[in-house]
Amino acid sequence: MSAQLSQRLLAIDALRGLIILIMMLDHVRDTFYVHHQVADPMVISQTEPTLYFGRVLAHLCAPMFVFLTGLSAYLYQAKNNNLSMTRAFLFKRGLFLILLEITVINFAWTGQLIPQVMYLQVIWAIGISMLALAGLIALPQKIRWVLALLIIFGHNLLDPISFKDVPSIQPLWNILHERGWIVLNDQFKLRTSYPVLPWIGVILLGYCFGEAWFGRHVLAKQRQNTLMKAGILFIAIFFVLRCINIYGDHPWVSMPTTLETMMSFFNLTKYPPSLLFILFNVGVGLLLLVFLEKKQMHSWIKPLVVYGSVPMFFYILHLFVLKLLYSIAVMQYGLNHGQYFGLDSVLSLWITAIILSIVLYPLVALFARFKHNNKQIRILKYF
Repeated sequence: MSAQLSQRLLAIDALRGLIILIMMLDHVRDTFYVHHQVADPMVISQTEPTLYFGRVLAHLCAPMFVFLTGLSAYLYQAKNNNLSMTRAFLFKRGLFLILLEITVINFAWTGQLIPQVMYLQVIWAIGISMLALAGLIALPQKIRWVLALLIIFGHNLLDPISFKDVPSIQPLWNILHERGWIVLNDQFKLRTSYPVLPWIGVILLGYCFGEAWFGRHVLAKQRQNTLMKAGILFIAIFFVLRCINIYGDHPWVSMPTTLETMMSFFNLTKYPPSLLFILFNVGVGLLLLVFLEKKQMHSWIKPLVVYGSVPMFFYILHLFVLKLLYSIAVMQYGLNHGQYFGLDSVLSLWITAIILSIVLYPLVALFARFKHNNKQIRILKYF
């Protein structure tokens, strides 16, 4: 692999590392601030601004993680110069992620080996998206671009469609586009927290970006300029569509204060991700990727690269750490907010997340070195 390609991977890992640290902040909120749970989209009049802005920041995580998964799939193909190998890798890793979601990750969230409710969340969505990408990368390049943009720009046209009167089809529709429940029997049901159709568009877009601007023939400055223009274009389209206020998400409304009106304007739908949600967050993510590539030789980038080089290990690790910390807190302090133990301020969530990012770093760095030094252990490449 060329030195230029290796340096690009540093920026990609750095962005992935930044994303998962922001994700941890959101999961600290999910663990220790459940007594102030937020809806999707948020109810502005019932959401304090500090909680709102933390949640909006976390919106960056899922779309850019899925986008970078598609981009990394192209880099894997470019490294091995083998389409069949890439498709096989995507298929196997997709199945692995789905299995991980319904076993280890659901246990980390619920604490139940055999839960009555199984949540199909982001790892599930990435797994399904990788399975789809394994098939889609065999299509001609122009068709891939058209399909990615068609899904992203057009999927909100499907919002009015429902199959609640057609029980045989509704479960599949819940998996593809409509967040809902799949009841298998009286003791077990599934929650499709992350309908997968829009995420398939995002992962395919990431692959297309990789093919167009991350090949060895593309100069760094040319790539950075193009990614910056694309990021600005995505954000500009977001603002135009949001100002028109008729398509791409639920309408924003004028509120009693300027701050609340601004909160309404940026109050976007994540489940499933709306067109405007994708445009804004992928646009911001592209600008961050350019920034990190320009700064990737600075020493402060290294911790982000370390976190981003083993994302699945960190994802599983931090979930179990949070579950353990919550159990300890309940034993020590009891349930101080109704049926939950909770922290008393958003600031305390930030402090907790910062402390955890520092405390967990040595273990993450140790696993990253182990992964790097034992590439012959194939299972490690999934982490």
